Amino acid sequence: MKNGKKGLLALALVSVALLGACGNKKAASSNSNSSTSSYNYVYATDPDNFDYTVSMRSTNSAVFANFEDGLLENDQYGQLKPALAKSWKVSADGKTYTYKLRKGVKWVDSDGNEYATVKAQDFVTGLKHAVAAKSESLYVVQDSIQGLNDYANGKTKDFSTVGVKALDDYTVQYTLNQPESYWNSKLTYGVMFPVNAKFLKSKGSNFGKPQADGILYNGPYVLANFTSKSVLEYKKNENYWDKKNVHVDDVKLTYNDGSNPDGLYKSFKKGDFTASRVYPNSAGYSDVVKNNKNNIVWSQQDASVYNFTFNLDRQTYGATSKKTDQAKSDTKKAIMNRNFRLAIQFAFNKSQYNAQANGAQGATKSLRNEITPPAFVSIDGKEYGDSVKSDLDSLDSAAFSDVNLADAQDGYYNVKKAKEYMDKAKKELAAEGVAFPIHLDLPADQKAQLTLNQSKSFKSSVEKSLGKDNVVIDIQLLNEDKYLAATYQATTGAASDFDISNASGWSPDFDDPSSYLDIYTPTSGSMLLTLGLNPASAGNQSASNKAAIKAVGLDEYEKLVEAAEAITNDNNARYAAFAKAEAYLLNSGITIPVNSLGGSPSVTKVVPYSAPFAWSGLGNLRYKYMKVQSTPVTIAQKAKAKKAWDKKRAEIAKEEAKD
Repeated sequence: MKNGKKGLLALALVSVALLGACGNKKAASSNSNSSTSSYNYVYATDPDNFDYTVSMRSTNSAVFANFEDGLLENDQYGQLKPALAKSWKVSADGKTYTYKLRKGVKWVDSDGNEYATVKAQDFVTGLKHAVAAKSESLYVVQDSIQGLNDYANGKTKDFSTVGVKALDDYTVQYTLNQPESYWNSKLTYGVMFPVNAKFLKSKGSNFGKPQADGILYNGPYVLANFTSKSVLEYKKNENYWDKKNVHVDDVKLTYNDGSNPDGLYKSFKKGDFTASRVYPNSAGYSDVVKNNKNNIVWSQQDASVYNFTFNLDRQTYGATSKKTDQAKSDTKKAIMNRNFRLAIQFAFNKSQYNAQANGAQGATKSLRNEITPPAFVSIDGKEYGDSVKSDLDSLDSAAFSDVNLADAQDGYYNVKKAKEYMDKAKKELAAEGVAFPIHLDLPADQKAQLTLNQSKSFKSSVEKSLGKDNVVIDIQLLNEDKYLAATYQATTGAASDFDISNASGWSPDFDDPSSYLDIYTPTSGSMLLTLGLNPASAGNQSASNKAAIKAVGLDEYEKLVEAAEAITNDNNARYAAFAKAEAYLLNSGITIPVNSLGGSPSVTKVVPYSAPFAWSGLGNLRYKYMKVQSTPVTIAQKAKAKKAWDKKRAEIAKEEAKD
């Protein structure tokens, strides 16, 4: 799932509500806290597309995730549970999945009126529409479902050749190209959700418009109001099949541009907000400590990764301090030099950067040093990250032998090494006629105070470590629309208007390392735009794009990813192959992992661990299962809930290991 810098703020604000994943009625009652049925907070970016089968942007997903159900869903412990499917079975060869649907589940309109019954054919319609609408998220299943890739690429015009069938009104079946042990986790992503054909036809090109009547609803909530840069309001779907697990009746999210972080807590204190992210570096933090010292709780890291990326083939210079073509050329040559990229990475003090939002106490709590979280999967009983580290050391022990890839610490920052690699880069670049200092344009939203401070921190540490005679970071202050167009919402690689950017991030779409690593493959990588590149499958990959891909080794990287994906019968071998591919990517230095969501302080009335938990898909964006109490959560309450949740998760893992 594509997460941008604005998406980062939006999801960070959402995550204040979703601090964990297990229900805890006992914790609430033990503190004499009565429940409440409303949730009020903020959002950071207007949604621009409600077509859940198409959009992959977190700013849209965080909204429509609450309007639609798929076949399965994640519960409070992260388990995949029946949703629109009441049961399923898998064929002996692992390629055919057959799902029995619940009977009587209703589609409703924006007024909550019944429109139709959800049936198996709706899943067929949904996938066919995703192809027709050129879904941003089709890649999640395009190479999985039999015949889908050929249909999507126009090799066949007959959708009946695609491996999705409605066997009857309440039975839908998927046939895969090869076994996927993680297939069911893909069913929590919008591209696999149903669409009613009659409604789709009636709306035509207006299907999925970001307005209440742009879609039908089968999930826990219906959109009650959306006013651009003002408010989003949801109301409980009274015809929802699982109303007993929807504890919050009304959700109200007020637009927030990030310019007044202390305003969040002030609104919480007045009772206007259910929760509030708090900021240890802000002027108002003393008020938080004075009034809610025992209620400042820290969230745990999630599966997301936010990073800095280099533009490998910059074509647009609307936001730049460069005055000459020579300056542009010199910067391009420097960015294409691996030693230069590594020098920037080693010069970057990520703890200082992260402290701009989380203060000294939380400076390292959300830091990440890999693309894939180290504990995302295991290989022969050991963390995936252990294999990545071993493979990275094998590629270049001089650069990485002393680098720690574990979460929650800065594994790369090393001023001595930064200078060493800059010296190497200068020697190589001098031979190409490059003049120093190199100027790197870094776009920033001029109103987003916290992320602007982070950009200033990056500038400070890189320039201090390497010297302004070598590198100057030119922060380009832009209004929100121009900032988004230059970075997160750039429609092509050529439109990506930066030299280096911190405007993007990623959350996995399913529970397999490929979900993190496919995004940079030259053929179809969905995050190539953040590197200033276009995927070859889009048909607009220029000669300079192709040259850049070859120069940084992304063509070889794709071969490693493909080799890993070809292993379908041995997860240990599969994950080890992906670790090798990830090590290759990290060794290139074209992207710098920085942090995840989580590891941040908040005050909240959301019952700890009552919301869904999910590594991937849309599960952790939903308000279903979440409970709200009348008084702020205490540190002790959250700790007790965390202990209970960890115990339950361990029991589940033990049971799953037996299967």
